[in-house]
Amino acid sequence: MKAKNQRLILALLAVVAIVGAALLAMSALKDQAAYFYTPSDAKRDHVEPGRAVRLGGMVQKGSIRRHGDGVTIDFVVTDNAETVPVRFKGIVPDLFKEGSGVVAEGKFQPDQSFVADNILAKHDERYMPPQIAGEMHKTESLKK
Repeated sequence: MKAKNQRLILALLAVVAIVGAALLAMSALKDQAAYFYTPSDAKRDHVEPGRAVRLGGMVQKGSIRRHGDGVTIDFVVTDNAETVPVRFKGIVPDLFKEGSGVVAEGKFQPDQSFVADNILAKHDERYMPPQIAGEMHKTESLKK
């Protein structure tokens, strides 16, 4: 067999191996992927109960209710068009508060409420640690 034919066969085998590996990886991750929904997307797409998803939006003002056990919390996630009630049992992040962004990882229930396993609080892109903000304030006052 000529060297040119050997290279062509090796190249084709490499392509087949790469495509096969990609298909195997995608099929393995299919069940592990958590999709992101806003409340409007979740209502529109009728997310099936029990499927692991991420629900993102803003914590509606006046919606946070803490239970007597000290670790269970109910709140409402909104995207200013639709709302979804959420229940979480655990310790929430320091940035979690009414009017702030949140991503809740968990599952929808048959009654269209959401039970979160994990809460990720988001801050806006203008966030600045207090130490840096204080230094910038001092620098601005020195310039004047």
